[in-house]
Amino acid sequence: MSNKKNVPKRTKPYLTGAVTDEYTLRNALKFFFMLLLIMFMTFLVCSMTGFQSAVLRIVVNTAVELLVLTVLYSKGADLGEEAVARGEILYQHEQKGVSISKNERMIPYHPAKGFVTGIIGSSILIICAVLLAATAEKQMTGAGVLPSWTDAFMRRTEFRDAVVQYAQPVSAGFTDFLRIAVRIMMMPFISLAGSENKDLLLLFEKLSPLFVLLPAFAYGAGYMQGPARRSRIHTEIAENARKRKVREKRARKARIPKGPQQLN
Repeated sequence: MSNKKNVPKRTKPYLTGAVTDEYTLRNALKFFFMLLLIMFMTFLVCSMTGFQSAVLRIVVNTAVELLVLTVLYSKGADLGEEAVARGEILYQHEQKGVSISKNERMIPYHPAKGFVTGIIGSSILIICAVLLAATAEKQMTGAGVLPSWTDAFMRRTEFRDAVVQYAQPVSAGFTDFLRIAVRIMMMPFISLAGSENKDLLLLFEKLSPLFVLLPAFAYGAGYMQGPARRSRIHTEIAENARKRKVREKRARKARIPKGPQQLN
């Protein structure tokens, strides 16, 4: 059996801030650029994992997406921990009668602040995903890709008029540009579906707003762990203090002579 004592969780009171503050826009921009970097990295990784095996695609791309969400969750938790620490300091100032400005009161932890920051930071991507979901249609075989054996029919008048329309190049439209941008955002899901599964690709495009919101939700969920992280820090400090006292007590006992001393 373990002799380790269960140390009760320690917490410190802290002030709760507002949903947004003077740093929200700055943190949202940092989140946006972090998303761009992640999108670039996942695009490179997923482009190299175009396995024919559906099982391999599912395993690899699921692992990539979970890794991305874990990183964002951790980043959100770091910000939440800092916000709680700021709230603890301001609480101590308030107890001492130190004046606290309105802007300062807005900065500490608020449960919804991580979600709001993540949504603002990914707002451009969300808008693109919503527009694509509203306009996406099932992609069929593109124009200009007729096989070479149709050339013989193109030389015959009775067939040329019926076939020539399929050989005309079609310029890219607004939805096509949206599709490229949104698919890069959700590359692990697109790679998971595979390029041949048109029905699943269309479904993913229709659900793209939800997929694009996943990073913001992971970031917000991580931010909500701020109080728990601070509690663990305070608990570890208390545990270390308890161990130090135990060591000091043992050291004092060791210095006390045991039994009667021999007299010369």
